[in-house]
Amino acid sequence: MNGTRIAHEETSYWSVCLGLVAVIVVGTGVYYFTSARAASKRASPYDYHKPVPGDAELRVRLKEEQYKVTRQNGTEPAFQNEYWNNPKPGIYVDVITGDPLFSSLDKFDAQNGRVNFSKPLAKERLVERKDASHDIERIEIRAARSDSHLGHLFHDGPPPAGDRYVINSAALKFIPAEKLAVEGYSEFAPLFPSPSPEQKNGAK
Repeated sequence: MNGTRIAHEETSYWSVCLGLVAVIVVGTGVYYFTSARAASKRASPYDYHKPVPGDAELRVRLKEEQYKVTRQNGTEPAFQNEYWNNPKPGIYVDVITGDPLFSSLDKFDAQNGRVNFSKPLAKERLVERKDASHDIERIEIRAARSDSHLGHLFHDGPPPAGDRYVINSAALKFIPAEKLAVEGYSEFAPLFPSPSPEQKNGAK
């Protein structure tokens, strides 16, 4: 009897172990499969026809500061945002839809610790609204398709237009010039021609 009970207990023990191993293997597989799909989704090229995400998805997908700026009309601190001193060539797109909004070619330093552009890539991608908050009359800039709050427009910028678009970094995603094609923005690649070997070597 004892031998039978011990054999039965050993069998039960190994059955439990095998069951746990199976659960771990399946769980790990599901995790990596889900992660791979999510990464693939995040890395998919820009598609204008892709629907604008709803609020529930944005609350999960966006960082707290990004949601606060784009959906609650927040303003990030000066000199404490991602792109105010970004010197790299490329374009800046809507963090929600990926719509191309601004180019580094039109970015300039206004000495205010924020991202400043003299013009957008296409005005039709932006919406201007009167903003009288904080007892100041301003022109609010929003993304046309996502209705994201981007920042404000002032008329004290560089010539010839004299416009200054002050935009929150949290409302933008930067696409480096060398990644424009793979990210789905090939049409803007000609704006940033590759430097010649002489330029790369610093030759004059």
